[in-house]
Amino acid sequence: MGLFASPDHIEKLFTNSDGSYRFARWGRPIVPVVFGVEENTLKTVKGAIEAIVTLAGHRMAETDPELGANQMLFFFQEWDELLAVPDLEKLIPDLPAIVARLKASDANQYRAFRFDEHGAIQAAFVFLRMSGPLGDMPAETIALTEAAQTIVVWGDSAFAKTSPLAVIPESGATILRPEISAVIAAGYDRMMPLFSDDASHAHRLFARLQGA
Repeated sequence: MGLFASPDHIEKLFTNSDGSYRFARWGRPIVPVVFGVEENTLKTVKGAIEAIVTLAGHRMAETDPELGANQMLFFFQEWDELLAVPDLEKLIPDLPAIVARLKASDANQYRAFRFDEHGAIQAAFVFLRMSGPLGDMPAETIALTEAAQTIVVWGDSAFAKTSPLAVIPESGATILRPEISAVIAAGYDRMMPLFSDDASHAHRLFARLQGA
């Protein structure tokens, strides 16, 4: 496909700031639930999730046998609101400390994952503070960004400099960057593992992109 010049470019997408490599994808159907938005925005968010799940060749379901819903997105104005959400601390250990840290850094988003015994994604939690810069972004852009960033576990700086999205100049439509789409699809190839902490995994992804 020519979307990446070498496996090193893919490896960087899944390498954390401490130098460790980690890839994980969902091992079960995704069941999303969205809190804090109106009906129209709810449809937009779930539509974006469905589009990314379809791209990956994965599945969605009506319920998760353990959690009911396993992909939870929270939209709110201030971090302290999370402390009032019933039972949220059972899902997010050390929630008060996390909220304090996010407030201190003036963060506008936070993602947390839970993994099963095979290392695959079991649940994802997305928290978006809409009183900050996110409040000015179109719902479609936010939804597609979060859907893309929770379909697999990326490195902690994968999109620090470059968004996973791109804008088509002719129409102004926002899309997932083709090279990111290709990596997601390759990561969900049935011959690829649910989890890997070995950087050779990036070479396998690269090989699949060349053969696509």
